[in-house]
Amino acid sequence: MPNRPTDISKFFIAGINYKKTDAAIRGQFAVSPEQYEKLLTLAPSHHLHELFVLSTCNRTEIYGFAEEPAQLIELLCTQTIGTPGAFSKIAYIKNGLEAVEHLFEVAAGLDSQILGDYEIVGQIKGAIKFARERQFIGPFMERLVNCVLQSSKSIKNQTALSGGTVSVSFAAIQYIKEKMGQVSGKKILLIGVGKIGRNTCRNMVDYLDTRDITLVNRTEDKAAALAKEMGLRHAPLEKVAEHIGESDIILVATNAEQPTLLHQHLEGKGDKMLIDLSIPCNIEKSASELPGVTLVNVDELSKLKDETLQKREAEVPKATAIIAEHIQEFMEWHDMRKYVPVLRAVKTKLKEMHTCPIFSKLSGEPFPSTIHTDEQIQRVINGMATKMRQHNQGGCHYIEAINEYIATGPQCSAPAAATA
Repeated sequence: MPNRPTDISKFFIAGINYKKTDAAIRGQFAVSPEQYEKLLTLAPSHHLHELFVLSTCNRTEIYGFAEEPAQLIELLCTQTIGTPGAFSKIAYIKNGLEAVEHLFEVAAGLDSQILGDYEIVGQIKGAIKFARERQFIGPFMERLVNCVLQSSKSIKNQTALSGGTVSVSFAAIQYIKEKMGQVSGKKILLIGVGKIGRNTCRNMVDYLDTRDITLVNRTEDKAAALAKEMGLRHAPLEKVAEHIGESDIILVATNAEQPTLLHQHLEGKGDKMLIDLSIPCNIEKSASELPGVTLVNVDELSKLKDETLQKREAEVPKATAIIAEHIQEFMEWHDMRKYVPVLRAVKTKLKEMHTCPIFSKLSGEPFPSTIHTDEQIQRVINGMATKMRQHNQGGCHYIEAINEYIATGPQCSAPAAATA
């Protein structure tokens, strides 16, 4: 991807999240890794070359450079059940600085369904890595995400916004304790051991004080590895029906486009507590109509409140202040990017002048070493960059830089930080 200055006014984010949509609607616009791959393959045909998609249980957002946000929405919806029209009606669209601020807030956990949920950071890193490996992350987004992650890390280290143990996976544990009290003698089945499944598994072992847990996963090796690590049982997917019948509590954290736990799987199987941690929902909704069956999803889990969340809310002003500092730093970098072409041009011109015999005669000095020349040129360029940033007069400083170089001659000076 070319390393060129970028027009921030063309940077958009279009997304939906838990604030205006329930789990069922968000499921219509969820993007799996396979769909993400196809989406990026199609991007150039939509005249899009720098973008990434963030799809979690709380949100689906597409970030990128476009002439109009509709380009991003149409591309996204080539891989979703929901249509561009339906997405546009419920979506929030931001651009420029507002879009930048939104990403900072998302990464900090300020925009999470459970305030301060730090799992979003890993999801952002994964989304960026996926797009970067396919050449869809340019200098602007690379720098932006680095600043965003630094800001998020500072917030985690300097505030208690993510203090305590609260996340969707932990909320599931709170729900079980609230509704069942002691789980001694209860059999638990966890289907899906991806990131959320693994976190939920560890939370159950740590906070429910039980190991009567069976793990099932599409790739059995992953379930076997986690079971061995945690001292639990695992079972092949082919035997899941048998374990459904035996289990009192069933948690589903799969990533399927269609429900994996169906009404028919639960008919006549007795009382069950079902917890759906998936987006789109992976437990058939009609299962809740069966006698003795209770079903909750991520939206219902996220309504749980406790003292930890109240403490987190008190930390929001501190987090906001940290974000403001990092945004200012990023925007200063971006503002300087527009001067890169002229700085490079001046640098090239000064190097050409150095090799010119006329310049050597004017300076009265023989050609110095290349190292000393580069140091002198860089000193002039750094001074020019500072003046351009302060006074915004590119053309004047172009001429001034050349005059300064001629006036000072090819003298040796201490090297300065590179600007161009």
